[in-house]
Amino acid sequence: MKVTVCIGSSCHLKGSRQVVERLQALIAENNLKDKVELSGKFCMGNCQHGVSVTVNDELFSVSPETVDDFFKTQILSKI
Repeated sequence: MKVTVCIGSSCHLKGSRQVVERLQALIAENNLKDKVELSGKFCMGNCQHGVSVTVNDELFSVSPETVDDFFKTQILSKI
């Protein structure tokens, strides 16, 4: 599974660093390092919707407050 987090300036201001750090922690806690590839990408063109995250090319809007639920519903449940 490929998970990409936007780290462009708009998403950075909306908390992309915290989203990346939390996803790294959740991936490690759930022993998914061999199943989830986490990467960053500059500007994904969805600036108005908060931190843009793609899971296998499907686009989502995530915030530091919603990242745990996002992980459960869009990553953990699909592995």
